Parts: sequence; C-alpha cells; structure tokens
Amino acid sequence: MQKRLFPEDDALLYSLSRFGFIFYMFMVGVKMDFNMIWKVGRKAVTIGLGASLAPMITAAILWANLAQYFPLYQRSAILTVIRIKIITPFPVVVALLVDLKIMNTEIGRLSLAAALVADLIAEGGLVGLNAYRILEESLSLSMAWLGFIQSFVIITCVLVGTRPWFSRIILRTPEGKPVRQGYLAFIYLAVLFTAFLCTNLGLPDFYIPFLLGLAIPIGPPLGSTLAIKLDTFVSGLLAPLMISSFSLWIDLTDFSDIDFLKTICMITLAGITIKIVFVLGPALLNNLPVRDAITISIIMSAQGIAQAAFYDMNYRNQNIDSETFSLVMMLMALLAAAAHLSVKCLYDYSKIYRGYEKRSILSTLNNSQLKVLVCSQRSDDAMAAMKLLEASSSREAPTQAYALNLVELVGQATPLIINHGVGQKFYSGHTPSRQIINLWKNFEQQYSGLVSVQAFTSVSLPRFMHFDVCSVAFDNSASLIILPFHRKWNQHGKIILENTLQRTVNREVLGTAPCSVGILVDRRKIRTEPSTDQHRQSRYHVAVIFLGENDDREALAYAMRMAKSTRIQLSVIRLVPSEVSEENWDAVLDREMLRETKILSRQQSNIVYREETTSDGGETALIVNSMVDSFDLIMVGRHHREHSPLLAGLSQWNDIPELGAVGDILASAEINRPASVLVVQQQIVK
Repeated sequence: MQKRLFPEDDALLYSLSRFGFIFYMFMVGVKMDFNMIWKVGRKAVTIGLGASLAPMITAAILWANLAQYFPLYQRSAILTVIRIKIITPFPVVVALLVDLKIMNTEIGRLSLAAALVADLIAEGGLVGLNAYRILEESLSLSMAWLGFIQSFVIITCVLVGTRPWFSRIILRTPEGKPVRQGYLAFIYLAVLFTAFLCTNLGLPDFYIPFLLGLAIPIGPPLGSTLAIKLDTFVSGLLAPLMISSFSLWIDLTDFSDIDFLKTICMITLAGITIKIVFVLGPALLNNLPVRDAITISIIMSAQGIAQAAFYDMNYRNQNIDSETFSLVMMLMALLAAAAHLSVKCLYDYSKIYRGYEKRSILSTLNNSQLKVLVCSQRSDDAMAAMKLLEASSSREAPTQAYALNLVELVGQATPLIINHGVGQKFYSGHTPSRQIINLWKNFEQQYSGLVSVQAFTSVSLPRFMHFDVCSVAFDNSASLIILPFHRKWNQHGKIILENTLQRTVNREVLGTAPCSVGILVDRRKIRTEPSTDQHRQSRYHVAVIFLGENDDREALAYAMRMAKSTRIQLSVIRLVPSEVSEENWDAVLDREMLRETKILSRQQSNIVYREETTSDGGETALIVNSMVDSFDLIMVGRHHREHSPLLAGLSQWNDIPELGAVGDILASAEINRPASVLVVQQQIVK
C-alpha cells in the first residue's frame, strides 16, 4: 500500500508538477501588466532596485571573496541557495497581498509595482546567469556571447513577434463575444512547444512560456479569457500536485552533516536580512513611515511557491542534495508563515481611514460645496445617483461629485485606479465603463454650476473594491459616499437582480469608510398610474423618518440641504414613543436639531414637520409602509438606539442588516411602488 501511495518512481507526478509550473508561470505573465513598468513612480523603482539589483551585487561580491573557504562539494548547493534567496518573484508578492487582503492599499500597490520592477530585473539577470554558466562550462568567451545573443533574440522574438498575432485575435473577436476555442487551443499548444524549446536551448522550461504570457495584452477579451479558463485548472488541480511532488522528497530524518546545515541556515537568514535592509533603506529615503517601510521590506522578502519550484528544479538537477533540499523547504515554510504574521501585526488595514477628522454632512457648512463620492457598476446605478444629486444641489449649496465606476479585475494581477479628470485612458475592453463615464460628462454639462463631476474607474478584485472606494473618498476629502443597493427592480415591481458582489462591497465600506455612507435603493423604474395632482407632479417629494441618534441627524442634515431648492417638497416625520424614555446626550442633540427644523418649516413652505406617536415596532412598521405611496424619496438613518421601544420586535425580522431596521422595511421585496430609499450612516470616528 505504501509503495502504491508513495512510489519511488514519481515520473508521472513530476511531469504533472512541471506541466503545472509551466502553465503557472504562463499565467503569471498573462496577469502581469508589462506596460506598468513605464508608469511606476520613483518609490517603486528604487525599492525594486533595492530588492533585486543590490542583493545580486552584494551576493556576487561576498561569494567571490568567501567561496574559497567552503569545500568544493558544498559550493554548488550554497550558490544555489543564495541565487534563490535573493530573487523577489512577482506571484509570491501577489499571493501574500491577496491572502492578507491589502492588495488595494497604498502599501499593497507600492509592493506590487516594486515587485514587478524586481522580477523583470531578475529575468534579465537570468539571461546573464545563463551566459556565465556557458562561459564556466565551455571556458569560451565567444560561446558565452553567443548564449547571451541567443537569449536576447528569443526575448525580442517572443515579446515583439507574437504581439501582433495576439492583437489580431482580439480584433477578430466581436465585442462582447468570447474568444474562439481554436485560438485558445493554439495558444496552449504554443506554451507546451516553447517549454520544449527551452529544454533544447538550455534554458529553464518556464522561461519562454512566461515571456509568451507577458506578450498577451492584459484584460478582456484575450487575457481575461485565458485567466478564467486556466485559473481553476492550474490553481485547483496542478498547483496541489506541484506541492505534493515537492513534499515527497522532504525527509526530516536525513540530517547528517549538521555543520553544513548550520551554514545553510546562516546563509538563509543572511539572505533575508540583506533583502530587508536593502528594501528598508530606499523606503525610508522615500519618506515612508518607519512602520510602513518595515512592512514593505518583509513583503518583498516573502517566500512562496515560486522559490519552492526553483529548489525542486535544482534538486532534480543535482545542484543541491537531499538534506539541503529538505532543510531549505522547511525554512521556506517557516519564513513564509513568519512574513504573513509579521505583516498582519504591523499593518492593520481596518484602521487606515478611521478617525482622521470629521467628514460628514453635519460637519459641512450649510452653504459650502458638499463633496460626494458616487459608486456604480451599471449605468442604472449612475442614473439613480444623478437623480439624487440633481435633487440635493442648488446654486446656494453646490455639489462636487466624484464618480467611481467599479470594474472587476479579470486577466491581470495589478489593480488600477484611473483618473479620467487628468486625461488617463479608459480601461481597455470594457465598454460599459466608457458609457458610464460619458453619462457623467453629459450630466455635468446639463447641470453646470450646480454639480461638478470628476470621474474615476477602479479595476480591482471584488473582495478589495471597498479599499478603492475608501481610498478615493479619503484622498478627495469626501463627506458622503453613495453606494447602490444590491437589488434591482423592473417596471412591474419584480426583483430582477441580486448582486451579491455589490452587497459585499457595501458591507465592507460601511465598516471602514472615512466619512458618512448612504445606500441608495433605486425603484425609479417601477411604473404606476400617473398622479392627477399637478402640485405632486411639479415637485420632488422627499421624506425623512426621524427616530433619533447620529445617523438620523445625518440624514436630516442632507435633506435640509435638498430643501434649499424650491423644487423639493420635504416632509420630516418624527416618530415619538408613547412612553417617555430616559434623557441622554443624543436626545439633547436630537431636540436641538428638530427645533431648528421646526423654525425653518414656519419660514419655508416646502418644509413640513409632523410627529407620529407609536408604541412598538409593529405600529412603526405600519406608519413606514403607509409612506411609500406619497414620496419619491424616503431617507432614514441606519442605526438607532438599542432596545428602543419604537423598534421593539423589528430587529428579529431584519434580513438586511446593512440597512438597519427601518431601512429593511422600506427595501422589502413586497413593496412595488416607485419610492426610492436612502439609508444613511454617519461617519464612525474612533
């Protein structure tokens, strides 16, 4: 049984593992945006050089001076360990950032850019190393130059020669249609053929497949299709086989030369220390905070599957022996775990955007410009937000809108934030993004003087989209983020879409936002019999349901800005418990704000204030449901006082916690009236 489960001849498993690693490196090339190398800033370039070129030069100098002190039979293993320790594989950094959920943070973006620089330098170093190996084996300078020229010609032919062919595939693919299976099959065969070519040219078998992936244009339709097709196959099937193949050769009982193993441990720790120091220096010189500089140093020194594959390849080629292989694989696992825990302790992303300063509607001066970040994934989301901005903007209180279009990252590893206001191009291959940006341009022209719009596009993995939302809001000092609700209705009042991705984004933003947040439930499409009331048709009717606490005060503050326009008819409905509740500071603030509202209601005919008495949650639900026929927009706060008699029993039936108890009632699937809802959460300051 043991021989069947763990055969001594693992040729089949090894072949599958190499097959997996070849396609893994091809996928890395597909997802790596080569054009980003021209866009990275000075920080990324200096950190990338510190993570790659500086350790290479240091290792070469140290080896030239210390190699003579090691026995001849140990030099090959030591040199192999040094070579692998000084590299910074891009896929390892990506995997660590994704696992820690910090890919879209400032540290994450800087690490990705620096790792891209470092990895491309390492690829160039591989060409030089190949030429040096030829010189060492043949002792012929002309052969070494021939090997260098051969590598240069291969890189040029793959990167330059295949690009037009891939571009032709994209041009022959109709917009919105999938890439033909014949093209994909030909690319897969090209990957295998180039791997076979590598073995005959004396290059690592993954080298040309990686370059082939690098030549493929990122994003849809070709890059994203290849990523989707291969991701499950490679990550779900072949990658575990790779790990199994590596693990079969680890023997923790085969440690005999303890002194040599101590040397390997010292070299490993020295290699990691050198990388951390050479990354830490440039990071501090670029004025990064010490904590962030240490964090990025650890990220750039991370160990992962790429290093494991290189160790395995060298073990198969007998560059390292069995006990060295077992030790370095064990050390790699320990260092990978240590890097994960260290970064997690040093960098708490949940506190990045909280508590800097008050950024809410209440803290914004009445007649000053209100900065609002509007998020959308569909044109329906953008149009619903436009209706809200139209209602809340006036000459006396204009609005600065930051329109952020959210696009799912497919077919590349590097997330993007595109600022269309400074002339950056659209995200290639994504037509809906262009349409949404054009909608915002037209809206700005139509409401010139009332609303100014600056458009952005975020291209990110779904689980990290909230980072981009919070980052854009923070950088532009927004006071309010408007998010679309995850449900969509058709004209008959039936739910036609449940967007779980949008719901996840909403929940994450509510927990980490640097300002107030509003979730907009859009029911504009629902059609009912037209009203015969001319007064109702000429005005936009808004209601605020006021129970008390911070979020209700924030909602009322936004509504009062709307009421500056005579086109808005505002009704403030305060729900009062039948029994007198205990006095607290929030009650004092509520009373003061409502006092000002009452005064304005006597001065402005478009503001109405009234109170409704209720004894429990059941009566509150009846009052709330009765309002949907009378208003175009209903606003309410998300949070209310715990154990409030006004909401007694409602919390048990709350299906959508991100809307709160009252918002959940108003967003119910049973309501088929064209009354939109805005649920507001005031900025959380800790």
